[in-house]
Amino acid sequence: MGLNGTMTSPATRTYNARRGRMGSGRVDATVRLLPRFGLPGGPLDREVVFGRHAPVVLEIGSGMGEATVAMAAADPGRDYIGVEVYTAGLANLLRLVETAGLANVRTHHGDAIALLRDRLEPASLDAIHVFFPDPWPKMRHRKRRLIETARVSLLVGRLRPGGVLHCATDDAEYAADMLAVLVATPGLANVHSGFAPRPAYRPDTRYELRGRRAGRPSRDLVFRRLPA
Repeated sequence: MGLNGTMTSPATRTYNARRGRMGSGRVDATVRLLPRFGLPGGPLDREVVFGRHAPVVLEIGSGMGEATVAMAAADPGRDYIGVEVYTAGLANLLRLVETAGLANVRTHHGDAIALLRDRLEPASLDAIHVFFPDPWPKMRHRKRRLIETARVSLLVGRLRPGGVLHCATDDAEYAADMLAVLVATPGLANVHSGFAPRPAYRPDTRYELRGRRAGRPSRDLVFRRLPA
């Protein structure tokens, strides 16, 4: 059963998990640091997880972790959860958190949709970041996109009133579809007219810089959950 009392079942996967061998340093980081910085099982209890009651930001697809750590370091008043399915990315995030000495970052290795559906309470998040999700460009794969109507409704339900959903992509076609989906989602309001100016708090990543050099500019979308 999900937190809303609905039956849960295996869902269409929104990510393409990469496989590969990890070096000994990343293996060591995962073994040492995941018990310390990983989310415990069960519903999220921020007092247990972070030792305080502060606003929580969920980062879906934290990649190699550089952006997550930079934002958390610059924003000590909020707590960050980086969700990543890529094991090497998770290991790198753990190492960066340890090196930076951050107390406001935790990690989750697995499917963000299952985490949202089964373990996060409604209206429990201050913000959700979805930066550069897989665009699934082939038409037959479009059902796997993270930003689509049913999944966005779940995201919105986990945001507090006034909470922010911030998406970014360098895929022009996906950006247009994202905008259309978010504009049509009940309970969301666009903070800007159309795409948003790039917020200063979102750092560049190596992936984004490669896309920019290849002629793929990024587009940001910033939407706010309306009061009930």
